[in-house]
Formats: sequence, C-alpha cells, structure tokens
Amino acid sequence: MYSHPSRIAAFCLALFVGGAAVGVAGEKLRFSTVVIDAGHGGKDGGSVWNGLVEKKLCLDVAKRVETALQLKGLKTVMTRRTDTFVELGQRARIANRVPSSVFVSIHFNGSRKTIISGGEVYYRSSRGKGFATAISRSIKSKIPGGTRGVFQASYKVLRETQMPAVLIECGYLSNKRESLRCADPAHRQKLADAIVSGLLAARRKK
Repeated sequence: MYSHPSRIAAFCLALFVGGAAVGVAGEKLRFSTVVIDAGHGGKDGGSVWNGLVEKKLCLDVAKRVETALQLKGLKTVMTRRTDTFVELGQRARIANRVPSSVFVSIHFNGSRKTIISGGEVYYRSSRGKGFATAISRSIKSKIPGGTRGVFQASYKVLRETQMPAVLIECGYLSNKRESLRCADPAHRQKLADAIVSGLLAARRKK
C-alpha cells in the first residue's frame, strides 16, 4: 500500500473522497494493453509483517498477471520488473504513454488491527468503478473471503493516470492467517488468475 503511516485515514479517504465522478460504469472497456504496476520496490519495501515484505509479493503477483494476460493474447507493460524504486508520478507517466490501455496497481495491505483480512479494490473515476467491480467480483468468486469490496480513493497513481485505473490490495499481511496464505505461491497464482479473469470480464470484445 502507498500510504502506510495511516491505514485508517486511507480507508476513510477511500469512502469519503470527493471531486471524482462516481457513476456506475456499466459499459465494458475497450483496451488492448494492460499496464501492470507492481507496488513499491527498491528502498520502498511497503508493508512488512509476519516475515513477508510487500514489495516482493507485489512483483511476484504482477509477473503472474503479466504471464496470464499474454497467454490470453493481450499486450502488457510493467512499471517495474526488478526490485527497483519507481516514483509514483513516473508510474503514471509510463502508463499515460500507452494507447488503448488500462492500469492495474498491485499491493498487499497491513494494519495494526490484525484481525482485518481480505482484499480491497480501489478506483477514482466512473470508468474505474466498473473496472474495479469486475475485478472484485472475480476475486470473490475464486477466493473465499478474498475481498472486502470496492472503494473510491484518490491515490496518486489513480489521480494521474488518464485511462481506467484500479489499485488492488491483495490481502492483509498483518493478519496471521492471511499472511500464511499470501506466502504460498499457489495462493498468489489464484490471486493473479482472479485479477486476469476480472480484467477480461471488464473488456469489450472487438
């Protein structure tokens, strides 16, 4: 997650942020490329709980998503492929150079309230809302207890990207039981497959 000092404040922002369109986007999206943003990297490790480091899991899931999308015939662009630090604004600029694309930022969460578990999908624009809903539904259908729902937020990578964009929190590393699941490569593959299924469900067929 990008805003580690205050998870509760970030969650409240997700619920009450203003200034963005919130209409339900029922229409499917037209895109040929998915920009995949593995959160954190390099000097920014992200959440560290129960022996897990967020940046490593983000990159692992991002690569799994990339592989699955390419097998489905979609083009992909990664904002990082190695353990390197990429500024948030640069991530958005990378995405904005890619025509006919959508943006997916992949994260894992953490909270002092270690009872909290489940993924979350964030969006900002009305087009992003339908996109986020499709991914959340897919995760819910494939992973029991896998999602807490869809929320509006104003994270920088959502504000500054010009295409439909979502930020996915794949689970809470601070929850002991969920951290054990997230440590399992088989579970991370299920997460990647669910994300890809949601992407395809949101895509308009040509």
